Amino acid sequence: MTVAGFTFNAFSENTYLLIDEATRQCAIVDPGCYAQAEQQALREYVEANDLQVALLLNTHAHIDHVLGNQFVLNTWPGTPFLLHRLDLATLRAVPTYAANYGFPQYQPAEPTGELVAGQPVRFGDTELEVRFAPGHAPGHVVFYHEPTATVIGGDVLFQRSIGRTDLPGGDHATLLHSIATELMTLPDATVVYPGHGPATTIGEERRSNPFLN
Repeated sequence: MTVAGFTFNAFSENTYLLIDEATRQCAIVDPGCYAQAEQQALREYVEANDLQVALLLNTHAHIDHVLGNQFVLNTWPGTPFLLHRLDLATLRAVPTYAANYGFPQYQPAEPTGELVAGQPVRFGDTELEVRFAPGHAPGHVVFYHEPTATVIGGDVLFQRSIGRTDLPGGDHATLLHSIATELMTLPDATVVYPGHGPATTIGEERRSNPFLN
């Protein structure tokens, strides 16, 4: 599995394409593409690399991570869309405030299935482990790919920082527990691709993250 990243929207949100090299199937994680140019960049990358979109995954459903959900479903019809059930309310609240955040053309999308901790997600020959990591959002999950020592982490752990917990459904103690049990238990060499900012490693954050020491 390889990872391709894009940074979209006013929140500088990281959207990821997870690519199964053998089959050219891919999963799109947290599409934040809102502007037409952003949507075009995602579509052109998929087409230029001869990829087949097999899954749409949300780590959680805050607005900056879901702006492009409906675009993905419109562009690649029939794509399964998976979200943890505890973040359904978060997703369904987005239309009530999207315009206030500068996204008046936001199009809501409804999941077609659930992400469940411990139940793997598969596309092509790739299998992702779903780990439940609430605290930033009630139904937040991360995706771990053991063969490449990779985590798609959403807004749980950042380079020398952690996710904010002052939004509805957030809880600081819960977030720290999630990090300790679901991320810090992974090998130090594991690469974390966060929802914002540069990639980091578990080892680097274990040594230098001021929120964890």
